[in-house]
Amino acid sequence: MANATSSFWGPVTSSHEWCEKNYVYSSYVAEFYNTISNVPCILLAFIGLVSSLAQRFEKRFSVLHLSNMALAMGSVMYHATLQHVQQQSDETPMVWEMLLYIYILYSPDWHYRSTMPTFLFLYGISFAILHSVIRFDIGFKLHYVMLCLLCVPRMYKYYIHTQDVSAKRLAKLYFATLFLGSLCWLGDRFCCSHISTWPINPQGHALWHVFMGFNSYFANTFLMFCRAQQREWSPKVVCFMGILPYVKVQKPKTHTK
Repeated sequence: MANATSSFWGPVTSSHEWCEKNYVYSSYVAEFYNTISNVPCILLAFIGLVSSLAQRFEKRFSVLHLSNMALAMGSVMYHATLQHVQQQSDETPMVWEMLLYIYILYSPDWHYRSTMPTFLFLYGISFAILHSVIRFDIGFKLHYVMLCLLCVPRMYKYYIHTQDVSAKRLAKLYFATLFLGSLCWLGDRFCCSHISTWPINPQGHALWHVFMGFNSYFANTFLMFCRAQQREWSPKVVCFMGILPYVKVQKPKTHTK
């Protein structure tokens, strides 16, 4: 929301603002809570990356965790500046991330191994170029929702074919955080005029960032478990310090003559 405080970044050029007063705490940060709320996503993605590398999962999972970090950093730049270019650094990685999820979800059953990554790569590059030239606010949201919906049937298939109780709990946490985060996003976006009259702003969009940080972590961990099962790596879900779940695998020993 607009504020009379002067800003380092100049006038707002992004397509929309969120339900938070601008430049309240610093002339360098437009939406303070919407900016710092990306920190949990970066930390969780880093933890996932370390786990993936330490246990030598396929590179696709390392790239996925890195994409989560890139998205969160792009969101930091967008909400800190409310500039059009920085908004693209948030929205374009959102699409790239979903293309990665589509690849990871569908690639195990794809017979033509080079076709899918080639198509998704070209699709992602084409979108980035188009998005840098044309502003399409509603079109972007519809496009993003469509990509998300493409992932849901496959996630559900993995869920019903998974017998491990702890892994199923990860999937349930994924859907729960997605639902709660979506409620926060919708409330912040469409009820701002009412929220602005409240004594305390619940910072719905910032909560959306936090929920989606955990959402991505739970989704990635669940997919790592499913992939480890496909590779017969005897995966199990364990908790770091009894709190944060991660996948521990035991790969078959290779015998050398």
